[in-house]
Amino acid sequence: MKVMTKSIISACVLLVAVVATPVFGQDVTKSTPGLSGYDPVAYFTDGKPMRGSGYHVAEFDGVTYAFANEDHKEMFEANPDKFVPAYGGYCAYGVAVGKKFVSDPEAWKIVEGRLYLNLDRDIQNKWLKDIPGYIEQSEENWKDIKGKAPSAL
Repeated sequence: MKVMTKSIISACVLLVAVVATPVFGQDVTKSTPGLSGYDPVAYFTDGKPMRGSGYHVAEFDGVTYAFANEDHKEMFEANPDKFVPAYGGYCAYGVAVGKKFVSDPEAWKIVEGRLYLNLDRDIQNKWLKDIPGYIEQSEENWKDIKGKAPSAL
């Protein structure tokens, strides 16, 4: 009798675990730190990249941004479109050639009030040779690749 009771209890526990697993799995959110944890406002206010702090964060378009201080967070929340990087933070040169390359927050430039990032400093040097031309091409390409996964390009 004890063996039968243990078997029934074990089967019930297993059944609950199997049924509950998808529910728990759907409740998990993913970590998507924008700018690799760098403060997007600092580029504009301090003229340099600065690491953000986990104590000052805000979400915009499903991406979590970290800020060096509360003032930067409040500035961002008041006007996030002013501070978010172009092309979702992907490399501006990469977008110009139809790709989505992860960018280096240290390879950056503000052009006409918009933050652009590049894959690395070598690619940035190439991008700097024709910023208007690359931006024009990026704007055109972004319409087609914005919703696509980087691996699909």
